[in-house]
Order: sequence, then C-alpha cells, then structure tokens
Amino acid sequence: MAQQQSAGQPSDARRTVLAGARIARPSGVVDNGRITVEGGRIAGIHSRDGDRAGHGRRRGDHRPGEAPAVLDLTDHLIVPGFVDMHVHGGGGGSFSSADPDECRTVIGTHRRHGTTSMVASTVTGGLDDLARQAGVLAELVEDGELAGVHFEGPFISTHRCGAHQPELLRDPDPADVRKLLDAARGTARMMTLAPELPGGLESVRLLADAGVIAAVGHTDSSYDATREAIDAGATVATHLFNAMPGLGHRAPGPVAALLEDERVTVELINDGTHLHAAVLQLAFRSAGAGRVAFITDAMGAAGMSDGSYPLGPMRVEVTDGVARISEGPTAGSIAGSTLTLDRVFRRAVTFDGLTVDQAVQALSANPAHLLGIDDRTGSLEPGKDADLVVLDDRYELAGVMRRGEWLVTPPGV
Repeated sequence: MAQQQSAGQPSDARRTVLAGARIARPSGVVDNGRITVEGGRIAGIHSRDGDRAGHGRRRGDHRPGEAPAVLDLTDHLIVPGFVDMHVHGGGGGSFSSADPDECRTVIGTHRRHGTTSMVASTVTGGLDDLARQAGVLAELVEDGELAGVHFEGPFISTHRCGAHQPELLRDPDPADVRKLLDAARGTARMMTLAPELPGGLESVRLLADAGVIAAVGHTDSSYDATREAIDAGATVATHLFNAMPGLGHRAPGPVAALLEDERVTVELINDGTHLHAAVLQLAFRSAGAGRVAFITDAMGAAGMSDGSYPLGPMRVEVTDGVARISEGPTAGSIAGSTLTLDRVFRRAVTFDGLTVDQAVQALSANPAHLLGIDDRTGSLEPGKDADLVVLDDRYELAGVMRRGEWLVTPPGV
C-alpha cells in the first residue's frame, strides 16, 4: 500500500526523475517514459529511445554536482492530476460549512485520491448564507487551494430539486446572481441554474458576460428552452440525465439539446448508481470524449464509511456507499455521491471500456480547459505544474504528486 504524507511535506529538493512508466501524454500513451520534475514543474518528458517528448533537458543531462533522484515506476501508469469541477465535500467535511479547517479537510481528502485541482460546490441555502460561504471559499481560491467556486442552487427548479431544500429555492433574479458573484470576489467559476425560470436567460447572459460558466441543471426545461439557454451562453450540463427530464421521443427535453450542441460540455457521475453503463456509453458516443467531464458530485462521506452526514442544511444517510436524503420532503433522493476520482478512472477503463486517453480527457484535460487552468495543469507537458497520479497495473492509485510534492508516496520513495 502506498505511503501517505501531508500535503505540506516537500518533495526532494533535487531534480526527480520518474522512470520506466507508461505516460499519458496529450498525443497518446508513451511506453517506458521518463518525467523529470524540478521546482514544482515538469522539466521534461522523454520517450524510451531517449528523444525528448517535449521541451526540457534530455535524459541524463544535469547541472554540475547535481544527482537527480530516480524513481523506478516500471509497470505503472502516470496520468495528469485529476480536475474535479463539481464537488461538495469529503473526509467527513463539507464546503458549505464555511469553516476553513473543514474545507481543508475536504481538499486534503480528494487530493489523496488524485484530485490535484478542484472547484468547491455549494448547496442551496439562503442568499446571505451562500454569500458567507463564498467569502470563505474565495480565500482558499486566493491561497491556491481551490480552482474556484461553483454555486449549485438556489436558482433551480422545485420540480427537479433533487437533494436541495425546495423551500430555499428561488427564481434566478439577476440582482441575486450578481450578489453571489460579488461575494465570491472574482473566484466564481460556475453557477448551475434552471434557465426556464423567470430571469433565467437574463442570468445566463449575465454569467457569460462575467466570464462565469453558466450550467444548465436541476431543470424542467424543454428542448427549445434549453437551446435558447445555450444560445444565451450556457456551456455546461450539470450531471447530465440527473435532476432533469428524461430523453423522450416526442419531447426530447434538455438532454438532447445538451448532447447535440458542440458548445456544451456534459458532466457525468460515473459511479454505477447515478447512470446505467449503457447511458454513459450513449453520452460518450453522442458528445465525444472531448465534451465529457467526469465529476464526483461528492458529499461529506467521500473517503469515509457508511453513516449519517450533513449536506448543507440537510442530513444524508449513506448505505453501501450510496447517499440519500434521510428526512424532509426530498427524503430518499440521491444526495450526490461518495466518489473519489481515482475510482472513477478505474471504473472508466476497467468496466466501461474507455481508453486511457479518453479517461484522461474526461478527468483532467476537459475540465482544466473549461476552468481556464489548462495553461498549468490538466495534461503532462513540460512547463506545466507537476500534478500527476501514479497508478499500478490494476489501475489502483499508487502515488499522487501536486506541484512537485508527494501527497501519496509511491513504494520505494
């Protein structure tokens, strides 16, 4: 089992060479490759014949007096650090707590499972409560701990509220939308709303103009109304299929509109509970690997055992790894997931039949591009942050590096 260490423990100050592994590059998987890490960044990637697979010094080059630390990762696969653009909690904690220490617990939990970049998702609450949460999360973004804030609710449909409290929902008044964006101090990256509600399209335009992703979700929207939202600037489908009308042959609803439009990236929760495997395959074939983002939509039980957990103002009961609201008018509704992205990757390639390249796109490259952080993460390329995940020959997690620091140390380090 891989040895874990705290996120603050520095890696070897010398150059580190990860040798012998298969490496998932944007151009495809490189066999018997070498990654050189220096100063928290990828200094070079080399193929087995010693030629450079990217910019950086050639294998064997080093500064006078410098002895690089070489780690043999034969029979392992190195993929980019995972990017989760929709996560509410983990490790027993929740981003909705507005408690910085609890939020760091969530971050640390998911990092140890390979998620090196994540957006903190809120749960429907009162506007003042959400603004207070956004202020705390904004500080974590500013400190480099998070990649942004995602407001899921309160501007969603009461007919498709899922694990959100119906009495706290409201129409997307642009003034209220602006209040939350202001509270996030420029760190808001996404807002999920139901565009068919009064003020919906105007709010989508406001978000697009502000450079914030407008996501269609928890919606009772029709096919035509969803197309209007996309034309207004919506670019993401929040957990496609879940909390929206199903695909109908006479009333195709939002699913068809979101799948068919090349401007839209669709989120999928690949845990075997939220989506049947055949539906996931349908979405992948329709949208293509370049338009899918796997997410966890995880709540506090991610990385934990079964039991009772908070989700915003509600209580959730987790049984056999499935989270459901335990009380109130939405009792029994699925309440997010208990996923971590290492499990999502393994299921994608061992059960769903996706290639490593397709899984990397959905778990790293696509969300990084959407969030505007692909200049520094989301793919293994020289000059980018040394954010990477080491998997063994069964695709089980064996190591996690973030910005050159081992968070989960592979055997032999």
